[in-house]
Parts: sequence; structure tokens; C-alpha cells
Amino acid sequence: MMRTYFPKKTEIEKKWYLIDAEGKALGRLASTIATILMGKNKPSYTPFIDMGDYVVVINAEKVKLTGNKLNKKVYRRHSGYPGGLKEILAKDLLAKSPEKLIRLAVWGMLPKNKLRKVRIKKLKIYAGGSHPHQAQKPELIPLNG
Repeated sequence: MMRTYFPKKTEIEKKWYLIDAEGKALGRLASTIATILMGKNKPSYTPFIDMGDYVVVINAEKVKLTGNKLNKKVYRRHSGYPGGLKEILAKDLLAKSPEKLIRLAVWGMLPKNKLRKVRIKKLKIYAGGSHPHQAQKPELIPLNG
């Protein structure tokens, strides 16, 4: 009888990936990042174990939104109090906090379970072209599209 193999915590190797967001479509970028954070790009992927790697995103302010999303896409949040609905357009959020725009897109693409918060902590986003993670030597990921 063959038994299913599950990797131990000590056997899981964490890598660092560097992604340049300049000129990339937000959705395609977010789905690639979510795949790496979950560890689905590894042959030993297990859904209930945190297998994901770290992702560093640079040039977040240069990400592009296709179509008319920049002017029509609205991000909403509610404080829980009467009249507490806050709305912000995608172009305003991109100008104010491009890191938050990418983080929200990736957050929505991660599975809705207890590992979601653990995985999103491995995402480091920077608006400019520089980042402080030189010691880990991240690998550059080429994205198509």
C-alpha cells in the first residue's frame, strides 16, 4: 500500500522572488503573485500547508489597469457605523497608495482560509524601484503580458 507524502516543515525551502510591476496588468500580476505565495508553482504543493515563497514587488506605482478600470473601478470599505461607507476610485488609490492596490488584488485571489493572513505577510510591495531585501538575493520573475 502506498502512502501519501506530506512534506515536513523542515523540508520546505523558502525562496525569494522579485517581480517588477512596471507596465504589467494588475490582474495578471496579482494571480502570478498569489500562485507563488500559495506554493502552487512547486511540485510538492499541499493545500493545507504553507508552502509559499516570499515575493518582493517593485515599481508598484507603474502597474497598469486595462480598459476603463482606472476611472470606473471603485474600492469600498465600511466602518460599521451608520454612514460609514468609504469609496475610492482606482486611479486615486494608485496615486495615494499603489502598494495597497496590489495588496487588495492579491488578497482577493488567495484562498479564503486560515492560511490567507500568513501568506499575505510574505508579500513585500514597494512603490519605487528599490527595496531593502538585498540580503536574501531574490530571483527575478519574468511576466508575460
